[in-house]
Amino acid sequence: MSKKKVSFSWAFKEYIWPRKKIVSIGLGLIIIKSLSGLAMPYVLKVLVDDVFPKGNLDLLYQLIYILAGALLIQAITSFALTRLLSVEAQHLISLLRAKVQRKLLKLPVNFFDNNKSGALVSRVMTDVEGVRNLVGTGLVQLIGGTLTAILALVWLIEINAFMTVVILIPVAIFAVVMLKAFGYIRPIFKNRGKINAEVTGRLTETLNGVRVIKGFNAEDQESKIFEGGVKRLFNNVKKSLTATAIISSSSTFLIGLASAGIMGIGGYYVIDATMSQGEFFQFISLLALLVAPIVQMSNIGSQLSEAMAGLDRTQELMNMQEENDPKIRTVHLDDITGNLIFDNVQFSYEESKEVLHGISFEAPAGSVTALVGSSGSGKSTIAGLVATFLNPSAGVVTIDGTDLSIVNLSSFRSQLGVVLQDDFLYEGTIRENILFPRPNASEQELLAAVKNAYVDEFTDRFDDGLDTVIGERGVKLSGGQRQRISIARALLANPKIIILDEATSNLDTESESFIQKSLSTLMANRTTFVIAHRLSTIQQADQILVIEDGKIAERGKHDELITLKGRYHDLFTYQSRI
Repeated sequence: MSKKKVSFSWAFKEYIWPRKKIVSIGLGLIIIKSLSGLAMPYVLKVLVDDVFPKGNLDLLYQLIYILAGALLIQAITSFALTRLLSVEAQHLISLLRAKVQRKLLKLPVNFFDNNKSGALVSRVMTDVEGVRNLVGTGLVQLIGGTLTAILALVWLIEINAFMTVVILIPVAIFAVVMLKAFGYIRPIFKNRGKINAEVTGRLTETLNGVRVIKGFNAEDQESKIFEGGVKRLFNNVKKSLTATAIISSSSTFLIGLASAGIMGIGGYYVIDATMSQGEFFQFISLLALLVAPIVQMSNIGSQLSEAMAGLDRTQELMNMQEENDPKIRTVHLDDITGNLIFDNVQFSYEESKEVLHGISFEAPAGSVTALVGSSGSGKSTIAGLVATFLNPSAGVVTIDGTDLSIVNLSSFRSQLGVVLQDDFLYEGTIRENILFPRPNASEQELLAAVKNAYVDEFTDRFDDGLDTVIGERGVKLSGGQRQRISIARALLANPKIIILDEATSNLDTESESFIQKSLSTLMANRTTFVIAHRLSTIQQADQILVIEDGKIAERGKHDELITLKGRYHDLFTYQSRI
């Protein structure tokens, strides 16, 4: 089965069939609209053959009533179609966006490492919009147009079979051209989605990194890169416009050719008295009803091709493996003590490029384990394994004796607190950012977290206190203030395991002093992992692991490692001189 058939069957099952009642009502309305459209050819024949020659005013009035009624029906059904299906399509788009966003958040961390955030935003917001042409008026109009064309064709054959065959030849040629063009257009639309996602992603990165760009005077460089992406998008659109132009121009030419033939043949029949003038005008009116839906079908077909291209990309994303596989991660942890063991753990980001080599250690419940070493040695990778952001390539990581690879992630992470090197804050108030892990926490619990992280040291100086708006990513705060908010957020979560990944890297001397004073409170009865280049922050750790080249080079307490006079001694001595 081709990818196109698979995609459509998936789209039909996923989006159309669950809304079969609404779509059926839409089909009913489009049938009524199509039938009412046949009133014009009927009225035209009677008008020319019976009303004009005989001057029959009563019949004229009857025809006016019939035509007015048909037009009213068409107006009502058109409004109902738009109100019913277009609104439902927009509702479906909103539901689908939410569904895709939920799916995204269930994907592994490495998926986000390999994809630009702007590109993922495009997949959530743009790719799903095509569904409106399936559930909205597009698909129903395509079916209704086909029905109208069939009815008109049957009536045309009844009036004059020969003239009907003459018009079918160019129409058949047009249909072939249209099918070929759609086969050419769909891959272009699919590629357009990718290009648009890349361009959007780059623009998002540019706006987020505007300070770095200005700091390095790189505005022109970024503009050139963006212009290159926009040009690629333009070239893609140009290709699709060429294909649609071929469809449009060929329809104009072939339908015009058919019309010219009908005028010649029909004129001959009228002069020869084998066809009445009313039948001739009726034939032309029916020809318009046959041709209009075909032209409309070409436009709707283009929209459906674009829709299917976007849904192809949505389907690819929805079929991706989630990190919390319920078939594998079957163990739910109700309450952990926090005893964590690495047993001969190996890890590779890429095949044949191992980052960790046989890491083994135990972090007893309530202990503090510090990870130190040069950049790229594997410290953050170990932290990622503890946080279940990553899974070992070999070996086992256990929590209270249970293999973490089979543990339900939600049950484990609900007891985990993380303060990352790149601390992330939402645009909003300080209060909202601290309450992020527990929105329903009491005011007393909030203030306790604020006090223990020394957030009140600076919020007390703000006019709005905890209700101060901090701007996107906390740009209105200093690095130390942002970091303390992140630590307060982790404290409020009240986890059993804490990971502080470079948590003091952005702190000034005064801020670091505040954090040092509260470390004993922060880490009490919690299994804590601290990653820090500033070794002065980890001297009280229960164990220090010196990681070099993905291996544990040294282990012990601060005094033991200083006495050993190895790698840790060198790092500590070097920093002490700075």
